[in-house]
Amino acid sequence: MLSVLKKCRWPIAVGFYFICNFVFGHGMSEKDKAKALEATNWDFVELGASHMVTGYDHLLFLFGVVFFLTKFNDIVKFVTAFTIGHSITLLFATLYHIQANYYLIDAVIALTVIYKAFDNLGGFHKYLNMASPNLLMMVFVFGLIHGFGLSTRLQVLPLVEDGLVLKILSFNLGVELGQITALTLMLLLLAGWRKTQSFKNFSNAANVFLMSLGVLLLLQQLHGYSHESHPDDFGFSADNHLHEHEKMEVEMANKKPQHSHDSID
Repeated sequence: MLSVLKKCRWPIAVGFYFICNFVFGHGMSEKDKAKALEATNWDFVELGASHMVTGYDHLLFLFGVVFFLTKFNDIVKFVTAFTIGHSITLLFATLYHIQANYYLIDAVIALTVIYKAFDNLGGFHKYLNMASPNLLMMVFVFGLIHGFGLSTRLQVLPLVEDGLVLKILSFNLGVELGQITALTLMLLLLAGWRKTQSFKNFSNAANVFLMSLGVLLLLQQLHGYSHESHPDDFGFSADNHLHEHEKMEVEMANKKPQHSHDSID
């Protein structure tokens, strides 16, 4: 395990900028909230599709799931298990207004990314001396968690009870369309990569990178939760988190000594 963590140092450095810029943007914007008041079912389809396409946490997990899958039947089987899982919790959690802090839910989703990367690296056999848990069952269970995450984001919108079921189903349809689009691109990328020698050489490194991104997601979501639950400790809200960090970076840069090139008379 220590060797894996050592390998994670360079992916963490590479992925840090990516995570910091997108982790707090993955949600429902004020524009989405305003639009939801008069949104049609098609608008919810579009919203679901855009949310999944930009849902890097969901996509990272799916990437880990399909990373070593080569048979079409296996891909369909695992993606279907994930789809059924997230559809169940998305529908029922939203319909019955079951809520949880979305930072904490997204932190658990980050753990699913770490889990899949660990599994792809053979971690259960190498470090725990045990067989991997049934993957199909785990993908279904993780799908339930991802669906709850989708529901917490959807419930941020001002949803009207009239026609709510159809709106949830429309949102879920959009999620599936976005998922199919993203998966198609992933599978094309992997199919081409598998034909090269570099896949054998760097497949482990790719999953170490995937694990490190999951760790970053976990830390960032826990950090976001600390902003929300203890705002007085930071002096600004979670909504302004990224803006405040950018401002602090500018202030730190301004404090650095400036080297002037004075002319000599």
